[in-house]
Amino acid sequence: MPSAGLPRSRTGVRRILRAIPVPQHPAKVLALGFAVAIAVGTFLLTLPIAVADPAAGTPTWEQALFTATSAVCVTGLIVVDTPVYWSGFGEAVIAVLIQIGGLGIMTAATVLAILMARRLGLRSRLVASASVRAVGIGDVRTVVLGVVRMSLGIEAVVAVILTTRFWVSYEMDGASAVWKGVFTAVSAFNNAGFALDSDSLMGFATDPWVLVPVALAVILGGLGFPVLFELRRQFRLPEQWSMHTKLVITGTVALLLLGTVTLTALEWNNPGTLGEYGVGEKLLLGFFSAVMTRTAGFNAIDTGAMHTQALFTQDMLMFIGGGPAGTAGGVKVTTFLVLFFIIVTELRGETAVNIFGRRLSRAVHREAITVALLAVAVVVLGTWILLIATSFTLDQVLFEVVSAFGTVGLSTGITADLPTGGHLLLVGIMFVGRLGPITVGSALALRTRTLMFELPKERPIVG
Repeated sequence: MPSAGLPRSRTGVRRILRAIPVPQHPAKVLALGFAVAIAVGTFLLTLPIAVADPAAGTPTWEQALFTATSAVCVTGLIVVDTPVYWSGFGEAVIAVLIQIGGLGIMTAATVLAILMARRLGLRSRLVASASVRAVGIGDVRTVVLGVVRMSLGIEAVVAVILTTRFWVSYEMDGASAVWKGVFTAVSAFNNAGFALDSDSLMGFATDPWVLVPVALAVILGGLGFPVLFELRRQFRLPEQWSMHTKLVITGTVALLLLGTVTLTALEWNNPGTLGEYGVGEKLLLGFFSAVMTRTAGFNAIDTGAMHTQALFTQDMLMFIGGGPAGTAGGVKVTTFLVLFFIIVTELRGETAVNIFGRRLSRAVHREAITVALLAVAVVVLGTWILLIATSFTLDQVLFEVVSAFGTVGLSTGITADLPTGGHLLLVGIMFVGRLGPITVGSALALRTRTLMFELPKERPIVG
């Protein structure tokens, strides 16, 4: 006979479940979902089975937390050598965390809800909509399933190409080639930058059959799912593309061209990077380096040997990042272009911001400015703290912080040498960078305030 303190019916169970505090705002649920994934990943990576050499001891909580955060936030910064330190189980955990982080915690949860319940509640639809930036609540199910199919499809194609190349040209056994191909494809499309070679992809610096598929996967993941969906429907009708798609495509092409030309020119004669290669190889590596700064994190040349000017160029590209609602980080290319067109409009003395024959909503003005200023604040504060806490130079620290915020994963080689406080700071920056300043800010806000009145207008002197 059940005790008097236990519920006697399902009604009692429901009453207890309703008493458990659950975040109502979608942004809070997203932040909580990522935090839970990081916590689970941290626990799994502290297990003895996760390390390649159990005799060396289990990973510290700091190593596990940093690696799990870097994987879930699809960054790629590491404090231990991935292929040497982690076992096959540990690498599998990292790959799963990358996939979860790339697709989005709530996207994966929504798919499970569809498969199990075949229906979604309003709250689940709102959460999924915030995760994948769906156009409306009603189309979330279609969008989420489309995201999963497209992600797995692109990863499968890239994995087949890489596996074949590793198997045929590098004399790997079948199992090793398949695992390396799958892991690299997942890491590339999700813009993570984790690699199963200690030197990332430097061993394939002259192999376009490896670098080009990885670069294309990074570009596709960085475009964002709304753009990929629209391109699939209207690829041959660019005049019918939405403003969002036109901004992302225009910005991506322009930044890739600018990055390729600039990085190739700056490093052309550097013996530590491009100096030893031929013209064609230099162009390939310059292009690959420009693509990786769009938040991927693989490197085929020694990042730490780059000139200061090239490092700062990468800082700018990493800060901008890729397209929204995809696997890329940064403030996003749309934010950058919106601010650019706002400045152009102000300089012209016009009252409305017009882009590609459409008028930009004023709400987007405020959102872009907020995202940019919050991002600058995070990067400046993080850089300042690390400069005080370490003896590294401004070039190295700024590069590390921007890489963490942009969820890029490129490094000049100082990550493992940072103190515990520096690692924890980067963990926080990666978390904020993955979710986005506005999402994190919204998740922390208690409620949305609606003012029932407006104060008198006044204009201060600016500039």
